[in-house]
Amino acid sequence: MNSPLRETPLHSRHIALGAKTANFGGWDMPIEYTGVLVEHQAVRGAVGIFDVSHMGKVRIHGSGAADFLNSVLTNDLNRINDGQAQYTMLCNEFGGVIDDLIVYKWSADEVFMVPNASNAATVVAALRAVAPESVTIDDHHDDHGIIAVQGPNSRKVVEALGLPADHDYMSMVRSSHRGEPVIVCRSGYTGEVGFELVVPNVILGSVWDALLEKGESLGITAAGLGARDTLRLEMGYPLHGQDIAQDISPVEAGLGWAVGWDKPEFQGREVLVAQREAGPKRRLRGLISIERGIPRAHMHVFSIENLELAGDAVGDITSGTFSPTLKQGIALALLNADIEVGSEVLVDVRGKAIRFGVVRLPFVNSSVR
Repeated sequence: MNSPLRETPLHSRHIALGAKTANFGGWDMPIEYTGVLVEHQAVRGAVGIFDVSHMGKVRIHGSGAADFLNSVLTNDLNRINDGQAQYTMLCNEFGGVIDDLIVYKWSADEVFMVPNASNAATVVAALRAVAPESVTIDDHHDDHGIIAVQGPNSRKVVEALGLPADHDYMSMVRSSHRGEPVIVCRSGYTGEVGFELVVPNVILGSVWDALLEKGESLGITAAGLGARDTLRLEMGYPLHGQDIAQDISPVEAGLGWAVGWDKPEFQGREVLVAQREAGPKRRLRGLISIERGIPRAHMHVFSIENLELAGDAVGDITSGTFSPTLKQGIALALLNADIEVGSEVLVDVRGKAIRFGVVRLPFVNSSVR
């Protein structure tokens, strides 16, 4: 028997706003309210608000907490200072990605971490299995929520709530609202200036309501995971379970920049170093449509000469959509490593051979800095 879908504390508010919901990582999440296109454009042009409380919330603390994490995760926490955030990954022994996540470093002895929703319990269990006695791992998945405020007007909305919003990209500050602690993270998954607010569930609803009220004159729009997906894909940001997974490595996905290659240890290091030196057999590339066609995950990619779409494919789409900004089909695809940026390929779009260009990511310029 399937387990019932979990709901965030904001679920009733989403229903009241007319949200269409669906299963996402075991959670009944809003996919859209007024429509993906409208919500996407609101984030690019004004400000959107997302409930991402399904994401994990983990506090790692105790003597040497940061050093412990640095011995497990791919990126090098010594690259950032206290009060800064970092994109990183937890890999398996074969170099595949168990999860990608954001780590917030408060000090040498305290780190906050946000894993993906469906992987949160796995990440917590994996860390607890290897943590020294001096380090404690607290799972706050069920007592805190996360609200993402994203777009050119996001800073004004956050400031209108009395929260600090002048810190640098990939940094965070501790603040409070109605007497409860709030973490204000200068981060996001859209490519726009934005913030992610980590809020205790006891005030999560009031913070959501206040953001919508304060942002009304600034064009704020409630946005669902549909728009979040089109926004992240325009930026070329990978989605775990599609573009990266336990059988797709950081080297294959072009995420070598998020690996501390000079570190003496992290999970999967030996395999990843060998793969990097030998060169991967496949690489994650960006595709953009030359002819009309919308790519979707699992569609096959063929060489440009293979008009009959016969024989072996040269790759597969991992994520695909229609770009509201570019008005073209865009995709991420795992392709044979010899297929270079600037070349053309064919995608089997429901039996039709549609031409796509292989391009450098991102598809749309970021404004986060």
